[in-house]
Amino acid sequence: MELFAESLGVFFYTYAGVGSTAPWVLGNITKVTGISSLLQIGFAYAFGILIAIGVCSATSGGHFNPCVTIAFVVFKGFPPLKAVRYIAAQILGGYIACLLVYAQYKDLIIAVEEALAAKGALSAIQFTQAGPAGIFALYLPHGVTIGRVFLNEFVTDTFIALAIWGAIDPTNALIPPVAAPWVVSFAYAVAIWGFAAPGLAANSARDVGGRLAALTIYGMEASGGRYAALAALTNIPATLFAAFLYEIFLTDSDRVVPGPNLDYLAGHKNHLRVHIANGSDSVSSVTHGKAYVEALEHSHA
Repeated sequence: MELFAESLGVFFYTYAGVGSTAPWVLGNITKVTGISSLLQIGFAYAFGILIAIGVCSATSGGHFNPCVTIAFVVFKGFPPLKAVRYIAAQILGGYIACLLVYAQYKDLIIAVEEALAAKGALSAIQFTQAGPAGIFALYLPHGVTIGRVFLNEFVTDTFIALAIWGAIDPTNALIPPVAAPWVVSFAYAVAIWGFAAPGLAANSARDVGGRLAALTIYGMEASGGRYAALAALTNIPATLFAAFLYEIFLTDSDRVVPGPNLDYLAGHKNHLRVHIANGSDSVSSVTHGKAYVEALEHSHA
């Protein structure tokens, strides 16, 4: 159930975001304006993430991103072997979403590719941000150095991760549980609106899933070279760095847990008790891992 929820959550926001990216890329190639925009893509990803959190997070804990899962292993006691399964499920969700978008847009994509090939322009544009393959896989932006892309990726991913860590802090009175999905969703939207152009992946599940989809469709030419590793991996150290910053400089163990947050934590506790009463031998599978559950128990005591 948890793996399905993680895969479905990534599917939701990838399907929404790539679905808006497809008409934007194809429209730019064919000079048809008004069918999508960077603003629309940002909103699409934001609302896709909002739907993912709303529908799936109660089942799996709502990681939906390998870097979040890895940070939970390091800072929240999430089981490492379970994290591997989560990450595989997340990538699968992104992969399926991209293949489905390709199937839905296939006729239009092929028509555009044929028109470009007739002009002798397809090979120059195909495996770039502006080409049809760029709908699914991310490529190094034209004229941008790999170092600049790394800087853009790292800083932006740190910004997103700080928003996530602030949203899941049970002592943060200004972000109650019902507001947390909105904060996280719009952190991603702001990142896309402001920093997608210099090159932004932000989520390994979306990036690796999309890369695998592009490889499935177009073959090894869609690999992306050195940029593929940067896009897939940079958000991991950036998220760990952001979690470290939050835990060291922004967490205060003396803060009181507000009422709405306390009710949310109580739900975790009651779920755990029912889980144990039913004879399960896997306490860590309930929420975010044994250490995290114990922390919730302590904060609620």
